[in-house]
This record gives sequence, C-alpha cells and structure tokens, in this order.
Amino acid sequence: MYERKTMPNLNCGLDLIGEVLYGKWKIRLLWFIHQGFQRPSELQRKIPDASRRVLNVQLKELENHELVGKIIYPVVPPKVEYYLTDFGKSLIPVIAAIGEWGDQNDQRLRTLIEKNIQS
Repeated sequence: MYERKTMPNLNCGLDLIGEVLYGKWKIRLLWFIHQGFQRPSELQRKIPDASRRVLNVQLKELENHELVGKIIYPVVPPKVEYYLTDFGKSLIPVIAAIGEWGDQNDQRLRTLIEKNIQS
C-alpha cells in the first residue's frame, strides 16, 4: 500500500532547519565528516550508540537535503566516503556555536538531564 507523505509546517527558518536536521545523530554526523571522518565505519566508531542502519538512514537524509555528498569507489569490496557540500559547510559555524553553548553550560545541562532521567 502506498503511503502518502504529508507536507510539514514550514512557516519559518526554525521549521525548515528542524525538518532538515531532525534526527538524533545528524548534527554529530555533519561535525565528524567536517573533522575528516568520512567512511561509514569511521562514523560508526565515532557514534557507537547508533546502529549502522540508523546512521545510513540519516546519512541518506543529509544527502537528500544536499548537506553531504557521497563518493562510491569502484573497488571490491565497495568503498564509500562522505563529504560536506558547500551547503553543508555553511552549517559548521552554527553547529560550532551550539557546541560552545553546550560547553559553557555543561554542568547545568548535565544536572538537568540527570534530574529528568531520574524522574
């Protein structure tokens, strides 16, 4: 049976960015690719809590949103590498700023997260 997708609310920039970056690992994937970890196995090692399948789905979504590109080398076994597109590179300062905010509020955020887990 064909499932029709509904159009999400895209009323402002926050809706758009949420639609493109929604996914637990996407920001980390972009950051690690920016740092030079390009092969799926390298990304899996950097994000061991994520299953290979989930990482592949999120990488495909990032590719569909033109934030990353993929090179498939014609060798056996197949070799794949991801890279940031110019569009993806434009997100790196934003991700860096979010990371800095997290670092500046490290203890407060840890306390709040632990408190909510225990509730």
